Amino acid sequence: MKGRQIRYSDEELSFIEWRQAMSRRALHAAFVARFGRPDVKLEDIKALCSRRGWLTGRTGGFEKGSIPFNKGKPHPARGRAAETQFKKGSMTGAAAAKYKPIGTERFNKDGYLERKIHDGLPLQSRWRLVHLIRWEELNGALPAGEALKCLDGDRRNTDPSNWRAIPRALLARLAGRYGRGYDAAPSALKPTILAIAELEHAARERAP
Repeated sequence: MKGRQIRYSDEELSFIEWRQAMSRRALHAAFVARFGRPDVKLEDIKALCSRRGWLTGRTGGFEKGSIPFNKGKPHPARGRAAETQFKKGSMTGAAAAKYKPIGTERFNKDGYLERKIHDGLPLQSRWRLVHLIRWEELNGALPAGEALKCLDGDRRNTDPSNWRAIPRALLARLAGRYGRGYDAAPSALKPTILAIAELEHAARERAP
């Protein structure tokens, strides 16, 4: 300690030198326990090792290949950081303003009624056509390669009886650029247009 001189025996000096790689706190505790020297403080051991050049070998830096003591341990936020950190499932700003709860219904750009069915990903799977939901509740899953056709031309009418499963390729014959204008046709003509389109499609499918 500064202001007084500490004397060490040769045995004590040898003890300290041989254990110079220990942390100074551990070395001090071992020294006091071994020699019963309560007059020697931690600062005295530090000063002695510094004067003699007895170093612990520690540089204070992280050595390559060493494993951090906190590897794999969680780092929970505390205090103000815990109050302001992002919480899973929380939304703020524009996302919160635009959020629509599950069960919300809306009309898409094509005029079909959609219903939100989940909040997961991908985004485009969150909304499903209401007429398809209702039709499948009554008839089961729509077969692959088929689509539902609105019979009365009113896409907002989601009653299952207003939708019929037809081959997807038939849609172009009914309402495509070169189709028969099914949606705009008078109600009395719609069944005939649909029947003719189905016959033409069937004939094309059977053709070699």
